Amino acid sequence: MAHGVWGVDVRLLAPRQRVFELNASKLMMPASNMKIVTLATSADALGWESRVTTSLEAVGLIEGGALRGDLIVRGAGDPTINARNDRANAVFDEWAAALKAAGIREITGRIVGDDQAFEDEGLGSGWAWDYLQYPYAAPSGALQYNEDAADLTIDPGAAPADPVVVALPPGTGLTILNRARTSVAGAPVEIAYRRHLDRPILEITGTVPAGSARLTRSVAVVNPTVFFAHALKEALVSRGIAVLGDAVDLDDVAATMEATGNGPRQLLASTPSPPLREIAAVLMKISQNLYAETLLKTLGSARHGLGTFEGGRRAANATLAAWGLPENGHVIADGSGLSRYNYLSAAMLTTILEHVHDDQRLRSDFMATLPIAGKDGTMASRLKRTRAEGNALVKTGSIANVRAVSGYVRSRDGEMLVFSILANDFVIPAATVNWIADLAIETLANFSRR
Repeated sequence: MAHGVWGVDVRLLAPRQRVFELNASKLMMPASNMKIVTLATSADALGWESRVTTSLEAVGLIEGGALRGDLIVRGAGDPTINARNDRANAVFDEWAAALKAAGIREITGRIVGDDQAFEDEGLGSGWAWDYLQYPYAAPSGALQYNEDAADLTIDPGAAPADPVVVALPPGTGLTILNRARTSVAGAPVEIAYRRHLDRPILEITGTVPAGSARLTRSVAVVNPTVFFAHALKEALVSRGIAVLGDAVDLDDVAATMEATGNGPRQLLASTPSPPLREIAAVLMKISQNLYAETLLKTLGSARHGLGTFEGGRRAANATLAAWGLPENGHVIADGSGLSRYNYLSAAMLTTILEHVHDDQRLRSDFMATLPIAGKDGTMASRLKRTRAEGNALVKTGSIANVRAVSGYVRSRDGEMLVFSILANDFVIPAATVNWIADLAIETLANFSRR
């Protein structure tokens, strides 16, 4: 670590006492430790029971078993309509049943995604361009299906040197440029994919051996709203409701909808998201970036009327200032920590964790979201067979040349310590940096003031 830098702050919660510090006030990139800021400020402002609602609305007459017009799906930032716990299928089942109960077996118009609750920009400030094809950098929006990621399938061709066979589901907004080829049977799989910057082209390169099984790679979509509308259309068709029109974004068809004058919207179904405490568990345990970006925009919507990053940032900074952390002591560039424009200090993170622990409204639900050392989430394989296993609650963070761990751990005497350990600018293997940080947490678990 001679070329790198550590920022470390360790405090005893009761009685208040600083145990150790090293560059504790130095601004550093926090990676996904930024999610501590996003969740703590959002939970304080919104409450753990807060939910957002996704609605189905009809525009046009319902007669003869048909909706003679468009079906609008209006979102407010529910990130959970995905495969986790099979929730997407459950929601689509509910909506298909609601349409049938309203006498609709056919939709003559389109499936229109209404994402007006959030700003259209879905990518975070300072995200690296070479992240954008990956699901951890999927764009956020008011309508989100499958965490805004699609499955790219790759099958070998019939013989060596043949092109591989690639496919994406509809609505991704991506055009495939297939440069991958089939290799001889038994050869290694060597597949890569990247997004072009000038056009929404996904270029596939590499080789797949003849006779091998299908490969699947997850790819971030271009427009979450169109992707959601396509998924809903396919779901309704598969459940016996014909849809004659296209799946579209309201932004692209608003003028034509006004021109046709189909009348006001009629509410057909309204589905609340799970409460924030459940969403937060996924956000923190597995460090889900899309959930964090969505939550920051939801905070902006609650405080400033529209789900924008800037609104969320302003609301978060107002809460932090009330906690004694003025805006001139940090930089918030996104909600997830993927941006390299974020700057926090170890002391700021321990101050937030102290505040959360002191606040009875926040403490138990917040602590329940943190990965447990040696047990689950991003800490499942770390600190096993140490005094920290099952004891330390740790939010991890990682981007290139950045590692972070912050959270709580009980000492050998049962006293609660709060800590933040940030590492930046290193050139040694990241696994070595993680080992050093884990050794520090283990040391805290073995610490005694006696």
